[in-house]
Amino acid sequence: MAANYWESTQRRYWQFTKIELAESRQKLEDEDRNLIQAYPLPQLRHLSIYFNQQILRLGKRLQVRQQAMSTAQLYIRRFYLKVEIRRVNPYLIIATAVYLACKMEECPQHIRLVVSEARSLWPDFFNTDTSRLGECEFFLISEMNSQMIVHQPYRSLSALQSTFSLALEESSLAWSIINDHYMTDLPLLYAPHIVALTAILLALVLRPAGGGGTPSTTGNSSANIAAAAQTALTSAGQPRPNMTTEKNNASPRTKVQKFSGWLAESNVDIEGIVDCTQELISFYDIQEQYNEKLTREQIHRFLKARGLDK
Repeated sequence: MAANYWESTQRRYWQFTKIELAESRQKLEDEDRNLIQAYPLPQLRHLSIYFNQQILRLGKRLQVRQQAMSTAQLYIRRFYLKVEIRRVNPYLIIATAVYLACKMEECPQHIRLVVSEARSLWPDFFNTDTSRLGECEFFLISEMNSQMIVHQPYRSLSALQSTFSLALEESSLAWSIINDHYMTDLPLLYAPHIVALTAILLALVLRPAGGGGTPSTTGNSSANIAAAAQTALTSAGQPRPNMTTEKNNASPRTKVQKFSGWLAESNVDIEGIVDCTQELISFYDIQEQYNEKLTREQIHRFLKARGLDK
């Protein structure tokens, strides 16, 4: 097991460029064009939102902590880089990913309990046979080449809280943003500390207008939020405010200035933070267009038509 991200299999084998991700997905589609055309699915980000909802439902029943559910989300994202979504029952993949993630995050669940709760959630699409989940576990491990250790942004967020003097509401909002980033490609594109810094920046920019809670672009145009974040990143090359100024102005704006000054003195990939910021803002816009009923119906259609519900 790698003690840090830089020596990990996550960095060496599961970090990609956007072009590499697009090529991998295109290759899967090209392998069976007829299947893709026969069973159209919503865009990937809407599927990711739906899968996240199902993971949270199962995780709540099993009382699984957030880190394990986040690991499960990343396992699913990795798996679907190797296997086309329409080839396997996604509910079986979701339950298996949660079961496996709980093992890896040292909060194991009994296989019978996982199967029972999954059956209760998706009675028409989940078999009570525990051996099916056991077989799928080996399938999942095989497709990920037994590279199961996941380094998450939560640790970086915790380490940086005091550095940026984050209030409880700011930390909670940043944590929520990190949760949300698992519904995007960002875990496959950037190091955990880049994601954590992006979450902190967005929390500092969003909180003055919206308070604590789940980030939303409602009432704040995406363009305005992006502009505020971009201003903070652009000013990263400027000198920090002096300490007297910071003490006399303990405001969110001062924290943004402090964040910018810290970036200026670091070797952090600022372009990466810019891209992460844009991706998350885009995701929140798309989230508002998400239709759960339509997404569920399209998934169930191919499950029934291909006999994957048995």
